[in-house]
Amino acid sequence: MIYLDNAATTYPKPNSVQNAVNTALKKYGANPGRAGHSMSLAAAEEIYRCRTAAAGFFNAPGPECVAFTLNCTHALNYVIKGLLKPGDHAVVSCLEHNAVMRPLQKLMESGVTVTRVRVFPGDNDATVDAFRSALRENTKLIVCTHASNVWGIRLPVERIAALGHVYGIPIAVDCAQSAGILPIDMADSGFDYLCVAGHKGLYGPMGTGMLITPDGSELSTMIEGGTGTNSISLDQPQTMPDRMESGTQNMMGIAGLRAGIEFVKSRGVKTIYQHEMSLVQNLYRRLAEMKNVKLYTPEPDAPYYAPVLSFNVGDIPSETIAQKLNDSGIAVRAGLHCSPAAHDFMGTLTQGAVRVCPSAFSNLGEMNNFVAALRKII
Repeated sequence: MIYLDNAATTYPKPNSVQNAVNTALKKYGANPGRAGHSMSLAAAEEIYRCRTAAAGFFNAPGPECVAFTLNCTHALNYVIKGLLKPGDHAVVSCLEHNAVMRPLQKLMESGVTVTRVRVFPGDNDATVDAFRSALRENTKLIVCTHASNVWGIRLPVERIAALGHVYGIPIAVDCAQSAGILPIDMADSGFDYLCVAGHKGLYGPMGTGMLITPDGSELSTMIEGGTGTNSISLDQPQTMPDRMESGTQNMMGIAGLRAGIEFVKSRGVKTIYQHEMSLVQNLYRRLAEMKNVKLYTPEPDAPYYAPVLSFNVGDIPSETIAQKLNDSGIAVRAGLHCSPAAHDFMGTLTQGAVRVCPSAFSNLGEMNNFVAALRKII
């Protein structure tokens, strides 16, 4: 199979990730941080190594800033529901994933208000001005995707963060599609909350994610329970990462995530981005020459796009094209990609779109086979 559904989860995983998971099953089988025996301590040390690797990778203040979650959606819910109260106002972009929009929709039932800001692809000044115009006296949070999971459109999140800080408004950045592919520096960017998927551009196992923040004490908790620390108290800890990590952690997944972070670091984020973008640009040019193929953005390029490309063929349902590609041994994703807001922006709510996303392991030969298969379908 030619796997081009890496925006959903990367495949294959590096050998180092597979080996790390297997090693954890054998060597770190005890509950980390819940006992004083050697295997429990070894498991806790492995988790700390992953925290340290993640903090270094994203230039966070320290490993204590890294809380492990099940996925990016989990992290986003922690921030959105932990900060916003009835009467508060939140600002989001018009490209947000349902991981952002559904928690906000739920909070709107209790009096939270939300403004969707129009994004201007390729015009960062206009996008920042639109965010500025949406701010209110009761705005308590900006939630913003770093890169659209459908169209690859990058938002000027660093400038939006700076804007928010002028008005004392924190920003949570959804990095599900950008972590490991686009450079992210928490110290320089001013992000208050970084929400990360571990199983996409970081090449970790599914069931891994992170919430990275210098100060989690501002967040009301959604889950309380055992943390292995200060067990005499029935109050949830105030400090990170314990505040956000009740219950037994995904030991094997976290071990794999550490190996994934180290894999990306060894390859280089810039190198991975350039490789994937070159494949997407090559595909874009060839699709642009094909009859009846609809492309919705200009040719993707830095600094305005991530390496994700979505298209349609005439008025044929996107799911039909994806199924025919699957019959040819090519895996892509079609439909709405859990992002109806992004499809509404492009006018594709009815048809959806066929999405192609390469990885560090994809190559030009696979793109050639993809084009050949699509030509036969057309």
